[in-house]
Amino acid sequence: MSQTPIELKGSSFTLSVVHLYDQQPEVVYQALQEKIEQAPAFFKNAPVVINISMLTAEANWTKLQQAISSTGLRVVGVSGCKDAKLKAAIEQAGLPLLSEGKGKHRVTEPVAPATVKTKMVNTPVRSGQQIYARNCDLIITSSVSAGAEVIADGNIHIYGMMRGRALAGVSGDVQSQIFCTHLSAELVSIAGRYWLSDQIPESYLGQAARLNLNLLDNVLNIKPLD
Repeated sequence: MSQTPIELKGSSFTLSVVHLYDQQPEVVYQALQEKIEQAPAFFKNAPVVINISMLTAEANWTKLQQAISSTGLRVVGVSGCKDAKLKAAIEQAGLPLLSEGKGKHRVTEPVAPATVKTKMVNTPVRSGQQIYARNCDLIITSSVSAGAEVIADGNIHIYGMMRGRALAGVSGDVQSQIFCTHLSAELVSIAGRYWLSDQIPESYLGQAARLNLNLLDNVLNIKPLD
């Protein structure tokens, strides 16, 4: 008996959701460009879901989709659509209509930590460099410059100035954390949930901080590093 050529399995993926509060394509394009310029490597060809719950029937979905796609983002679905006309336009574009789960009703199953060892970096991470700790934690004992990127499947510890991008739990470990002694990052991310520099609470900028994921709301949480 020959083996079947395909196998259908259930899975889950972490996707960024772009909430639109304006239906003018040029306004949306400009706002997205400003965000992307803060962390171009993170957003390059990134798959996103577009939430349009705040848009009205007058929104031109074709032009909005073109504006979003022209920034380099890849629209994989649309959520929050309440208008029949908009739904028809979205379906005609070949995009699926998705339903977002409510955080307070969703339980996220923690991924078993795969951190069997630690990757140690004792030299500064310069602009343009990328350090990836596969299946383990990452410890940086020096500084991380703006434009540099440090990535780990587990936790990230940075004991110098942190000005670049830190992405922990990139394989989906929602229990991963980021520890910084001097937080001035361009971007911080845990299991796909991220803050850009302007989303980090000002009171923590330049301070020692610890970031984790609130599993009830599925959002980032920050506290002083004791």
